[in-house]
Amino acid sequence: MTRRLLKYIPLVSVLLLLAGCSPANAPIDPANSTWDKYAVGPLANTLDWFANLLGGQYGLSILVVTIIIRLIILPLTLKQYKSSKRMQELQPELQKLKEKYKDDVKKQQEETMKLFQKEGVNPLAGCLPVLVQMPILIALYNAIMRNHHIGEHSFLWMQLGTKDPYYILPLLAALTTYLQQKMMSSQMNPQMQSLMFIFPILIFVMAMNFASALPLYWVYSNLFTIVQSYFIYGVPNKKGGSKK
Repeated sequence: MTRRLLKYIPLVSVLLLLAGCSPANAPIDPANSTWDKYAVGPLANTLDWFANLLGGQYGLSILVVTIIIRLIILPLTLKQYKSSKRMQELQPELQKLKEKYKDDVKKQQEETMKLFQKEGVNPLAGCLPVLVQMPILIALYNAIMRNHHIGEHSFLWMQLGTKDPYYILPLLAALTTYLQQKMMSSQMNPQMQSLMFIFPILIFVMAMNFASALPLYWVYSNLFTIVQSYFIYGVPNKKGGSKK
């Protein structure tokens, strides 16, 4: 059951991200919001600080802060990977228990918990890192979308506070989302793999309607995940596995 839940974490992540979209245009108000005071505000100030350091280039500031945040939560990502890998190694034993006690669900659950205890595996360990990461990433999203300084600046061909008129960023966001999922396909079940084309389309449609700063952040984040997945999971092969 836990393994099945882990496979749907990308979908939950998207839903959580969407849940954070509602206050996107509200000004940051540390005086009346604990969330803004301790999460969004400090990240927005960090974006401003790096932008000033980089000659007012908020596009580069978003890149730097994204990399810093992703490096900070990297240990959690590695912990999630190790837990997921350990669960995969136990699948043959879990399948044997399922077959042996297929007519006694209670006994099957008891023996499964004994196996986890014997092997020192916590079936919830893979979920906790994700639950910790999501508030951080949503806070960064809010800091980008609600920082009015960002909307007043341009980067490359785009005005960060308006939609990309050439749809280049939406296309890049969709493409990098697909490549990111492709790199992690060895960790997905068939149901999740069938959604590999739906998520990029969803991201493309959303990116078309958001100010350029957000899809720019998505592109940066996706590129980081692609590189990260290469070193963690290796390159996916045609059989759905991966090789390093």
